[in-house]
Amino acid sequence: MEREKPSFRYFAAQRSRIHEVIFEADTPTGKAFDVLLLSAIICSVIVVMLESVESIEKRYGYFIRLLEWSFTVLFTIEYFLRIISVHRPLKYIFSFYGLVDLMSILPTYISLFLTGAQYLLIVRIMRLLRMFRILKLSRYVRESRVLMTALRQSLPKIIVFLIAVFTIVVIMGTLMYIIEGRENKFTSIPRAIYWAIVTLTTVGYGDITPQTPLGQTLSAFLMIMGYGIIAVPTGIVTAELGKASLKVPISTQACPSCAGEGHDYDAKFCKYCGSPL
Repeated sequence: MEREKPSFRYFAAQRSRIHEVIFEADTPTGKAFDVLLLSAIICSVIVVMLESVESIEKRYGYFIRLLEWSFTVLFTIEYFLRIISVHRPLKYIFSFYGLVDLMSILPTYISLFLTGAQYLLIVRIMRLLRMFRILKLSRYVRESRVLMTALRQSLPKIIVFLIAVFTIVVIMGTLMYIIEGRENKFTSIPRAIYWAIVTLTTVGYGDITPQTPLGQTLSAFLMIMGYGIIAVPTGIVTAELGKASLKVPISTQACPSCAGEGHDYDAKFCKYCGSPL
């Protein structure tokens, strides 16, 4: 037992050091790591974009795929180091950034079985959201927290609103199917519902248009309704943004247990898991 204690302390010290380098941006090594990581993310996204250009893919396909796998291996090692360095790995794994980090490496491995899956690596650009913490732009971290709070508070209202919209397009689509019929390209109720969605959102592709006077009247009514409906979600989110305004400054410190971010400057414990900061 006496021999195990020094090794445990050594492992704990190394884990703490890894956490400081990977999760924190207050130290020179941590900031250097984050800057290198952001550079690698940007380069990997550019590589994915270049692969979609046919002329470049034909000429440099092998080199591009080699770069893709190199970045994926690098991000995979980084992902597992993040898991090892926190005391509560599941908290990090199922956190927003944890899921983004996982999704940024999975497509390359999936591409071994599913052609074209590597293009989903473009999701790596979401990892650039860490830039606000790295550059110590705590103001933007605070504002992003306000936005996320407002969106969460708006979700029940928006769900009710979407159910109401779905009800409207189903009814309108069915009426249009009855009025216009198959001879005017309204070949089924689902296709008529598609027309109602396009019309209500004021997109207006024009691939299906009513031909009868009654159908055109219904169409005009749905278009006018669309202008009013579009404003509803904006009003809901705007109202919640006003309620979610935060006056307490936010630090850039990450919790050593769950990797949670967005704590108050005077916080002593993590607001997500309760661990000491």
